[in-house]
Amino acid sequence: MSQRAEQAKSNFLNGMNCAQSVAAAFADVLPIAKEQLLAASRPLGGGIGRLREMCGTVAAAAMCLGMLFPDVSKNDIYALVQEHAYKFREKNKTFRCGELLNNAGLPAETEPVAEPRTPEYYEKRPCPHLVYDAAAILEEMLIERGVLKA
Repeated sequence: MSQRAEQAKSNFLNGMNCAQSVAAAFADVLPIAKEQLLAASRPLGGGIGRLREMCGTVAAAAMCLGMLFPDVSKNDIYALVQEHAYKFREKNKTFRCGELLNNAGLPAETEPVAEPRTPEYYEKRPCPHLVYDAAAILEEMLIERGVLKA
């Protein structure tokens, strides 16, 4: 069980969007104030602004990787982002928000209005599980690279 993944899931279940939930779970190791981190990651939720494109959890992980590896080459950061995205896709069949929702039998609505966070909302959404997966994969990658301790 991943402590950061559990924290990310808890963040989501307590009102953060998917991207904020993942980013906030790594706030202690990122070179940015938590308030700025939450503001920067908020537009990534809902598959980037609720467009239902790239899953916000994967986008947030990419943002974290960029901040944690600022001195690597463009090719190297792209490889890290792809590694995370492909591992996420391996677990969840896709990294596109709309497809993840459709795979759970839900519509991929794109109106720029977030749904109310009710017990029913959390029950039907795959998002808590996806937030967990994205954070667990990121944590594993950071442990492998010596950024975090096991």
